[in-house]
Amino acid sequence: MRFLSPLGSTRTQILSLRQFQTNSIRRESISTIHTSMDATEQSLRQSLSEKSSSVESQGNAVRALKASRAAKPEIDAAIDLLNKLKLEKSAVEKQLQSTISSSGNGSLNREAFRQAVVNTLERRLFYIPSFKIYRGVAGLFDYGPPGCAVKSNVLSFWRQHFILEENMLEVDCPCVTPEVVLKASGHVDKFTDLMVKDEKTGTCYRADHLLKDYCTEKLEKDLTISAEKAAEFKDVLAVMEDYSPEELGAKIKEYGITAPDTKNPLSDPYPFNLMFQTSIGPSGLIPGYMRPETAQGIFVNFKDLYYYNGRKLPFAAAQIGQAFRNEISPRQGLLRVREFTLAEIEHFVDPENKSHPKFSDVSKLEFLMFPREEQMSGQSAKKLCLGEAVAKGTVNNETLGYFIGRVYLFLTRLGIDKERLRFRQHLANEMAHYAADCWDAEIESSYGWIECVGIADRSAYDLRAHSEKSGVALVAEEKYAEPKEVEKLVINPVKKELGLAFKGSQKNVVESLEAMNEKEAMEMKATLESKGEVEFYVCTLGKNVSIKKNMVSISKEKKKEHQRVFTPSVIEPSFGIGRIIYCLYEHCFSTRPSKAGDEQLNVFRFPPLVAPIKCTVFPLVQNQQFEEATKVISKELTSVGISHKIDITGTSIGKRYARTDELGVPFAITVDSDTSVTIRERDSKDQVRVSLKEAASVVSSVAEGKMTWQDVWASFPHHSSAAADEQE
Repeated sequence: MRFLSPLGSTRTQILSLRQFQTNSIRRESISTIHTSMDATEQSLRQSLSEKSSSVESQGNAVRALKASRAAKPEIDAAIDLLNKLKLEKSAVEKQLQSTISSSGNGSLNREAFRQAVVNTLERRLFYIPSFKIYRGVAGLFDYGPPGCAVKSNVLSFWRQHFILEENMLEVDCPCVTPEVVLKASGHVDKFTDLMVKDEKTGTCYRADHLLKDYCTEKLEKDLTISAEKAAEFKDVLAVMEDYSPEELGAKIKEYGITAPDTKNPLSDPYPFNLMFQTSIGPSGLIPGYMRPETAQGIFVNFKDLYYYNGRKLPFAAAQIGQAFRNEISPRQGLLRVREFTLAEIEHFVDPENKSHPKFSDVSKLEFLMFPREEQMSGQSAKKLCLGEAVAKGTVNNETLGYFIGRVYLFLTRLGIDKERLRFRQHLANEMAHYAADCWDAEIESSYGWIECVGIADRSAYDLRAHSEKSGVALVAEEKYAEPKEVEKLVINPVKKELGLAFKGSQKNVVESLEAMNEKEAMEMKATLESKGEVEFYVCTLGKNVSIKKNMVSISKEKKKEHQRVFTPSVIEPSFGIGRIIYCLYEHCFSTRPSKAGDEQLNVFRFPPLVAPIKCTVFPLVQNQQFEEATKVISKELTSVGISHKIDITGTSIGKRYARTDELGVPFAITVDSDTSVTIRERDSKDQVRVSLKEAASVVSSVAEGKMTWQDVWASFPHHSSAAADEQE
């Protein structure tokens, strides 16, 4: 998945189809998409262009009349017409600006909202830039106490929802990875982004970001561009990920894009590998990298995990850990960083049977899905039944569909708004050539739709790649009840003849011959029988060699087999934890007026599941009796594992409520008696009265999901509205 440049498995980026085939399919679809989406905007831009021409023409007419000293009534009439045309132009401009904003291209409201969220997060120490006293380093952030608590709660629920409920095998592998592993996976050669440099200062920029910023700014802020130019910029935004270095460089030059800070000319784009390189051991002879994802550790341990699982399929292995990507120009806060947390699952399954025994548990779920057909025809995401999507083949198989459903349940239970969550299917040219199907869970934020989870059927590519590089067979077995007679391909290289012909390269040629699939082998056999010689490409030599008939024997033989040996397929859900958490912050953030109505108070409406602190405890006034009762409640909350905070400051209870609302604390216990207390719920601000002894158990039951607030409201006396208002 092209994650997340951080945030997910970027292996689809590494070997994506754009490196294997042309991009004609997607490019042909873009005009169709824009035709259906932007008809109103194009019409308004055309109208604005015509109005601008009319204003300019009438302005010239007024100046000509004045220069010729025409009669005053004639000049006044011309000026009146000019003013009328200016008003019409202004009306069209406002309409166009409104259309741009409502279509999602406008950014002013989103930026204001984002700034309010980020300011609150940093002020309340959810996260802050790392090494702040040294002016920080882009793309690195520290989580403060509430941020650590939210992250810990999200990961704890992830473990429960996936590892425990699905009986997965958890592993924990090193962050430092030998080069040979990442060479086999493709990261060393292909894990790149295109970079440009300021030709005078040497400052580096990510090339596609500069082009995206230019086109976006033109679309949002330049109302004078023509409808044709606007369509061109939208085409560029849609296909820029498919641009070759040459195409990207040509666009940058065509638009006159320069270095943002200095306006100096830029170099041509060139690939930059995003991995942090290091060496293992004091000699420096073992090259390595900080891992760009966690999945490779699972793949290389497949053989041991398979035996640990009793040599049975299917099974899943999971890992939570840090990953590292040396982003060229990190931005967008937690969405694009250089060190981040991934949670990845590799579900190994028989490629001939991708059904799932628990699919019925999720088959009736309905949520926003965005199949590739709808994307290609310019439609929007729509609610689909997951079971129907699998039955119709929209989703490739039950196991992939099962994990899509489980991801939906995970995200919505965290607090992600289901109306701002969609599952988008990769277009054909976004997928790696070996992938069967890929879907991204995208969450809408102030930055637009953000890819936060990738769910991919990667077929058997990863295990085969490591098998070939390591020489260790990463395979599974299926024992037959009765022996089966099967026809097997047999390739026997004649090593003596190959040795005479290729000498030191004999081993490379033998390995390539033995690695042929059935189609390649039978085509070679036919050519050798008809011509006696064939040209054969040896990838490890990087060239063609000539194979003669006496160098290899190819045949099909019937054999009795007691088992089937195969390379399992992999279904991979990959979670960018930082991205999910940031989107959760935005979805849970809101403001509400203070009691006096003179200010807006910030509120994070976290579900109790992920709230950094579950409960606060306040003595209504400072006296020893109430403070002793507060300590008793605190001890009981601790004993049942409920995180809480005591606030005995002398400020008003209303201000204390506001402080904890801004931290997202769902419940507040106010001690105003030595026998009973009130419990306040953050979102409704409703309060109930419970006995001192019951307070901890009630909060614990609601925080752990054993009861709802509605249950509590129905079970206990309501705190009087007059008293509640006084406290608020």
